[in-house]
Amino acid sequence: METAAKQRALRRLQIIKGQLGGLEKMIRNDAYCIDIITQSSAIKRALSGIDDLLLENHLSTHVATQMKSGQGKKATAEILKVYRLSQRR
Repeated sequence: METAAKQRALRRLQIIKGQLGGLEKMIRNDAYCIDIITQSSAIKRALSGIDDLLLENHLSTHVATQMKSGQGKKATAEILKVYRLSQRR
């Protein structure tokens, strides 16, 4: 993984940790359901953002290398695997 992408991913994970702690506290304190759902949705979007970052990094590094070295079938299979996983959400 590229250093800059890795740092961005780690920073985002730290933010998500804080959001998860806040969500747990909201549930323990019997916060209003809609507020809990809103926080949960924000966490899902943040995790999706990490997926996007990782996929972008993978496409620009590993897949590009695979395509140049004649491993197009492997690259295509990996992309399709990720696509199918994303469709299960």
